[in-house]
Amino acid sequence: MYRLFFKRILDFVLSVIGFTLLFPIFILIWFILLFVNNGKPFFLQPRPGKNERVFHIIKFKTMTDKKDEHGELLPNNLRVTKFGTFLRKSSLDEIPQLINVITGDMSLIGPRPLRVNYLDYYTEEEKKRHLVRPGITGLAQVSGRNALNWDNRLELDVDYVENLSLKTDIKILFLTFKKLFNSSNVITNEELKSFDYYREKQNTR
Repeated sequence: MYRLFFKRILDFVLSVIGFTLLFPIFILIWFILLFVNNGKPFFLQPRPGKNERVFHIIKFKTMTDKKDEHGELLPNNLRVTKFGTFLRKSSLDEIPQLINVITGDMSLIGPRPLRVNYLDYYTEEEKKRHLVRPGITGLAQVSGRNALNWDNRLELDVDYVENLSLKTDIKILFLTFKKLFNSSNVITNEELKSFDYYREKQNTR
């Protein structure tokens, strides 16, 4: 009953409350990013959701669009702004995803939505991660994070789907708030190789 009905109700109610409380911070960050990122405060990217239905995830934009002399985007580490680094470490860049939860594309808790081009690399078992709505936070995010490789992370995603319960969600939510105060466990793009690279290396494609 919780999986089919009450989880979505709790997602909607808590997200509306959360977004209302954080709205002043949302507006402040939006205003600052208008200047920092040349009028582009948001980052939108297609991600697979429940049943692999593609939606656009919304985050605050933490990188500029600076390009080299050949018109190619500079490496990520050269485009992340100081304010963007602060947003990532504080997880404030995730606030707009509450809109994704309110609209029903995401859940507060669930497997993190990865890129669309990773879909071809999942095993049949790992595809179970798409049987539920993706989350802002999840079991993998509170279970070691940087210490986990992709196989471990995906295994935890499937474990969450198979054992989804109110008790588990409450525990993950509590651990998420706890980890917000420990930035040493925050994953960055530079700390994890891309999923497709990892799978090719492991010969599991």
